[in-house]
Amino acid sequence: MRRWGGLLLVGLLACQPDAPRMRPFPRLMLWAWESPQDLRGLPPGVGVAFLAAEVQLKGAGVWVQGRRNPLKVDAGVPLMAVARIETQAPSLDETQRRVLRARLLELARLPGVQGLQIDFDARSSERIFYGQLLEELRRELPPAMPLVMTALASWCLDDPWISALPVDERVPMLFRMGKDGEVVRRRLEHGRDFIPQARTSLGLSTDEPWPRYLRGRRIYLFHGGSWITHDLANLKERLP
Repeated sequence: MRRWGGLLLVGLLACQPDAPRMRPFPRLMLWAWESPQDLRGLPPGVGVAFLAAEVQLKGAGVWVQGRRNPLKVDAGVPLMAVARIETQAPSLDETQRRVLRARLLELARLPGVQGLQIDFDARSSERIFYGQLLEELRRELPPAMPLVMTALASWCLDDPWISALPVDERVPMLFRMGKDGEVVRRRLEHGRDFIPQARTSLGLSTDEPWPRYLRGRRIYLFHGGSWITHDLANLKERLP
């Protein structure tokens, strides 16, 4: 698979230390999306961030679809529950936020879960709602449990709105970047790193090019289907 030639030569080596709550999580996290996943027998130093629920904010309603396919992992594997949030003309009022918050807190109480990750490509008009949601989640989650957000790569370059959010990790998504992808790649190629608050991790996919320098950052790795032994064996040749 192609790699981004020369990408992030200096900037991505200037990593930030982990937030204290993130220290139990390894440097490689596999995203286990909505496919049957048998991840028993993972090597040491690999965790799993699994899709626990898909949430639709539609009008004033909150529609939640829990995970439909089985996830099998060995006892002791670090687990992070992921909620994917999408919207359709949402009301974004206090009642909707309260219901959404309660449903997300349920995910944090699933067996074995040690962290909660929110995957929400919030529009500009949805940012105040999202920020308030994160503040409320942080207050109500167990004190030692990390709260993580995925982030569009463009947010992590020069969009200051995410810098003060009460999360333990912001994961810049370097795949499926759409129309912003070429702009983001070009700016990174010229040595411009992400904001300091977004330098502890990267979100990558097995079917798109990776930056050359990954060392020192937690990698969240997406695979479109079920992970199989062959996929995991190939990772050893590509990760530092």
